[in-house]
Formats: sequence, structure tokens, C-alpha cells
Amino acid sequence: MSADWVEVRRGGYRDSVTLMRVSRLLSERADVAAAMTAMGTGLNLEMLGRMGFAVPADAGPADLVVAIRAEDGGLDGAREALEGLLREAAHAPDGGPDGLLGAPPAPRTTASAAARGEASVALVSVPGPHVFPEAMDALDAGLNVMIFSDNVPVAQEIALKEAAARRGLIVMGPDCGTAVVCGAGLGFANAVRPGPVGVVAASGTGAQQVMCLLDAAGAGVGHVLGVGGRDLSPEVSGRSALSALAALDADPGTELIVLVSKPPAPQVADLIREAARRLDTPVVFALPTPGEDDLTRAVEKALEALGLPVPQWPRWPAPRPARVPAGRSLRGLFAGGTLRDEAEVIAREALGWDLEARGHRFTDFGDDAYTRGRAHPMIDPTLRLEALAGAAGDAACGVLLLDVVLGHGAEPDPAAALAPAVAAALADRSDLAAVVSLCGTRADPQDRDRQAETLRAAGAAVFASNAQAARHAVALVQGPRPQGGGTGGSTR
Repeated sequence: MSADWVEVRRGGYRDSVTLMRVSRLLSERADVAAAMTAMGTGLNLEMLGRMGFAVPADAGPADLVVAIRAEDGGLDGAREALEGLLREAAHAPDGGPDGLLGAPPAPRTTASAAARGEASVALVSVPGPHVFPEAMDALDAGLNVMIFSDNVPVAQEIALKEAAARRGLIVMGPDCGTAVVCGAGLGFANAVRPGPVGVVAASGTGAQQVMCLLDAAGAGVGHVLGVGGRDLSPEVSGRSALSALAALDADPGTELIVLVSKPPAPQVADLIREAARRLDTPVVFALPTPGEDDLTRAVEKALEALGLPVPQWPRWPAPRPARVPAGRSLRGLFAGGTLRDEAEVIAREALGWDLEARGHRFTDFGDDAYTRGRAHPMIDPTLRLEALAGAAGDAACGVLLLDVVLGHGAEPDPAAALAPAVAAALADRSDLAAVVSLCGTRADPQDRDRQAETLRAAGAAVFASNAQAARHAVALVQGPRPQGGGTGGSTR
């Protein structure tokens, strides 16, 4: 027998990332059959209804809805765990929240929050349809804006970026998951050493790969200005990228700029290149498209331009040689969209452009189609683990290619869930290989090297360079090559 408990907490706002993490941790309890904590938006209420919960009809977007289905006798423990998780996430200031013990009440608007300090950036993370007024409020308060939220209408994105330009400000986003401003990481950001490189990024995981490789080479990063995945589209036409390039060019601490993007519109790429040629600061481009440098090669060019040596990128070979029969397919299961795009381009150039017809597939589980109503796979790996098990059970699959992205905001210990899944897949298949692209640094809270050793012990070959991981996976699918052919050890 099981029992349901549903409660609506009026005005109890919590950010979506926190609530998704709480939902997942509750759902993992042995005595809980289903759980969800979410703001009462239409989509979330619809999802609760599909889960079989009866939600009060007057619940609204400003209300926190908590719902738990637990086995007989387990509801009290689950509710107690819920309160503990919410308390841990609250991070109430000393003196207590909302004026208790003399502390001032928490600000209720972006403008009122901006008036209390000397901030220069506002981070907005609310459901996409509600972003516009909050972001405009921040711009009116004189703040640059980082919009973490996705699903923002493109017309609103353009209006916000035009408003920012009139004010001499920058809008980072929408769907900007990563930024570093004056050494402070925002969103999904890695712990990297400070240095002379500035990054303009229309790609979150692409920016993370660039900054992690720079860190591994002993170089450093001063700023990473994310501009959102649509910024280099024909509609948005690089509005924020142009502003970010100008800002970094004016920064005396920036000696070189790397611009990384998902595949841009050709006419916008030409516009950005022309603007880059007019800057005093050199610009290196990292675009995962045919004929362009991959992310690793772009970093190597940046190092060469700075007069720094290019290292051998960290790699952890698999504990046993992979024996993949001819004709097997490659399945790329990614959390990072740009890392997926880069791997696919490398595979197409080596295996032919009709990848799908040959059974090769590359999936980005961070795409909006997979994150609608659920956490990003860098936080909740459930969907990707299910896909991994499915691919391993397909006899036609010979190589699994996965990325793991570390850093602040990401899963605290991704190898804890992924390594057992990889080990189980390889234990049942002597003709299956696993390759992992590991994007992180030694200083990240997850510890890159510890994650690598755990994944290697599970049977995977692990690479710090996504491009090298992709080339190694392709070589395994291609089978033995003539002596000296290599398996992608260096991209140079």
C-alpha cells in the first residue's frame, strides 16, 4: 500500500535547479515511489497530474507544490527528509530569513536587490515565459544580465539585447549555462586558474571544454562571457557576441580571445569574423563545423599565440584492449550539445556523412526536448543512463561515447552513477567498448582525476579532450588500422 501527500506553500519560491535536485533525491529513497517539488506553473501541474497526484485547483506559478507518494509507513520519513533538503538549500543569512532577529527582509524585486549592493551582474533563472520583465528590471537598474533560463521567445531575446546595447550593457543568454566574470563562476562553471584569455561563448559546454584545456596547459582564464546558443543565429545576428568581443578587447587584462559557438549561421559567422579583425586583441575561433578547428585545436592555437607550450592532453587508457567487431555502430550519448556536435563532425569526416544510415547516432540529452520539465543531465543523469542500458543491449552497438562535465552546479559525483552502468554494460559484452570525454579540472569539486580513475576502473577509456575521445571512438569502430595510423592521440 502507498499513500499520497500533496501540499501547496503559498509564495514559497525556490529556483528550479534546487527543486529538481530535491525531487531526484527524494525519489531515490527506498520508501518513496514518486516525488516532485516544483513551482505551480501550468507545465508542472500537468506533470503532477500525469503522475497521479491530486493538486488543488488554485495552485499558481508563485506557489511551491510538494508531492510525495510513499510506501506504507514511509511518508513521515520522506516528509522529514524533504524539510531537511529544503533547509539545506535555503542558505539563510545569519540572523534568519525575512527580518527575523533584526535581519532586513529579503528583496522582492531585481531592482530592490540591485539597490542594496554594488553588483554589476544579475543572474535570472525563472521559467522562460517570465524572463522578460525580470531581465528588463535588471537592465533598468544598470546591471548586465545572465539569463540561465531557456525557452525564452526569440523576439524577447532580441528586444532585451537591443535594450542592453542602448545602455552599454550585455545580456548573456538566454539559455546561458556558463559564465566567469572577474574570476567568479556563474551557472555551470569550472574551477580554473586566472589568466590572460577571455572567452566569448555561444555554447556552455564548449566554453567549459576550452577553459578546462587552458587550465590543464597552465594557462588561465579571466572572463567567460556566455551569449546564449541562439546568439549567432540569423535572427539574433550576434548582438551579444559583438558586445562581448568589444568588452574583452577593452579589458587590459585580456591578451587573447577565444570565440566558441555551436554551428553559427554562415552570414553571422562572417559578421563576427569581420568585427574580430578590427579588434586590437587577437581572436581564435572554435566552431564545431566541417573545415573549422575543433575545440582542442583552437586551444592549441591560443597557446601557441601566447607563446606557451602545447601539452599532451590528459588521458586514462582503458584497463583492457577493446575488441570491437567490424560493422558495429557508434552511439554518442552526450550531456553537452557542443561536445555532441564536435564529436559528430569528427565521426562524419571519418565514417561518412550518412552516419544514421549506418546505425551511428549522437544524442544531446541537454537539448530542450529532453529538459522540458526535468533537470539538465549534468544534474540528473536518469535519461542518459536509461539510454546507455538500451544501447548496450543492442548487439549492433560496438562503441559507447559519453561526455562527463564537471564543475560547480553539476552532479556532485557523476562517476558514482555512471561507472557502475558502464561496468555492467561491459561485463555483459566482450565486444563492446566505452569511451568517456571528461571535461573538468583538478580543482573542481568533483576532482577530475578521481572521476577519471573511477571511470577507467569501470572499463572506459577516458580523455580530457573531447576531440581526442571522439577520434578514439571512431578508430575503434573502424577497426585495426595500418601501423602508425594512431587513434587520435593528438589533434595537431
